[in-house]
Amino acid sequence: MTAINRHDVKTLTSLMTADHVFVDSVGNRVHGATSMEAGWRAYFVMCPDYRIQANDVMAKGGAVLAVGEAGGTIDGVAWQTPAAWKAVIRDGRVAEWRVFADNKPVYEILARRQR
Repeated sequence: MTAINRHDVKTLTSLMTADHVFVDSVGNRVHGATSMEAGWRAYFVMCPDYRIQANDVMAKGGAVLAVGEAGGTIDGVAWQTPAAWKAVIRDGRVAEWRVFADNKPVYEILARRQR
C-alpha cells in the first residue's frame, strides 16, 4: 500500500510474483507483473494523486484483507470511495491483488470525457 501511495511502480512490480493476477472491482483481470507495471503507470497518469488508506487490516494464512478508502483526482475532479483490497501472498510476494470498490464516482468522471 505504501508503494501504491508513493506511485512507486518499480517497487510495486518487484513485490509481485511473475504470474501475478490483478482483479479490479468489476472482475477484469490483468495477468503478469510486466502487464501490471504498464497498468499502474497508466493509472497514475490518469489519477496523478491516487491514494489508498486502510483503516482495518486482517491476515490469515497467505491472505491479507484491508478495508478503507481510495481517492484522488481525475481531470481535475476529486473523488473518494469506500474500498477493500485482498492480497494473496506467496513466497513473500503478492500473487493476487483484488480490489473491491464502488467505482461509480470514477465512471462518472470518465463519462464526461465522452460528451
